[in-house]
Amino acid sequence: MTLGFRRAGFIPVLAVEKEEDFAATYRENFGDHVLTDDIAELIDSGRIQTKADVVIGGPPCQGFSNLTGNRANDPRREMWRFFMDVVESSGCQAFVVENVQNLLKSPEGQAIIERGEELGFHVTSGILMASNYGVPQNRRRAIIIGARKGPIKLPKPIEKRMTVREAFRGIPLKPTHTELLKQPATGPDLHIARNPTPTSLQRYRLIPPGGNRFDLQRLAPELTPDCWIRKTKGGTDLFGRLDWDCPARCTIRCEFYKPEKGRFLHPSEDRPITHWEAARLQTFPDDFRWCGTKIRIAVQIGNAVPPVFAESIAAHLMEQLIKQQSQRPTRVKRQRRLNLSDI
Repeated sequence: MTLGFRRAGFIPVLAVEKEEDFAATYRENFGDHVLTDDIAELIDSGRIQTKADVVIGGPPCQGFSNLTGNRANDPRREMWRFFMDVVESSGCQAFVVENVQNLLKSPEGQAIIERGEELGFHVTSGILMASNYGVPQNRRRAIIIGARKGPIKLPKPIEKRMTVREAFRGIPLKPTHTELLKQPATGPDLHIARNPTPTSLQRYRLIPPGGNRFDLQRLAPELTPDCWIRKTKGGTDLFGRLDWDCPARCTIRCEFYKPEKGRFLHPSEDRPITHWEAARLQTFPDDFRWCGTKIRIAVQIGNAVPPVFAESIAAHLMEQLIKQQSQRPTRVKRQRRLNLSDI
């Protein structure tokens, strides 16, 4: 999210990231202005005093995600409160929240909107499809925008849709590494092969272009797990193969290297996508620098807001804020400051 906002002209001045290796990735790409601590403790201790024009972030989605049961008693559902505390203390002119779709249907989502309105913001919210904003992936996300000087509508879709073929351009069909070789790692360092079992490889080979687990069951029921056979509905992305000439039809998640978790088989190769390919589907540039183990980098890739998607929101927000500020007699600088609370 920071990368997209920086590309749109914002200057990041503060970030919060509890995980040490995730904070290291932030530091490698954006600078030392990241606090590696629990946001609740930072708020309670009064250590966040930064003033900024915009606060952005994604309070943890796991408590709202269907993948984790959308549990009402998940304590992470309450983390939005600390995000809004930063919105209040920063004196910002606008804030942006990104999360899974279920947020807007939840009491917590409504509470974010109500708290924003209590603080004097005009709040707009809705569901956006990332593939409508230049991302080669069908990733639906809830977006909430609050602005002090007047409501700001969500950005309009762009005309061009990016395909998997365009996203993978220049990436060798065969992975070039078997392990993570260096830290920090960039895109080409993440073209890491898996070592599938003979049974897994048999399954991969049976999935046709655009196919999924139902094709496996039809062609080779003896290779199909019993739980899949019993599950006659849902799970249509499991063991699915990507299509070359359209956006990825599934959300790139943290375990994209496991085909049993989604539509993560390469369009033409009998293997799951690599970390480099997943980062491309998330629209990260090849020179972005990643820290952590293979698994931890995969978590960062899957949890990220696609930078191109974030940039579309940020550019629209910048334009609208400048319009609102132009009504003032003082000259407004085009480059604004950004306070990122990535919690």
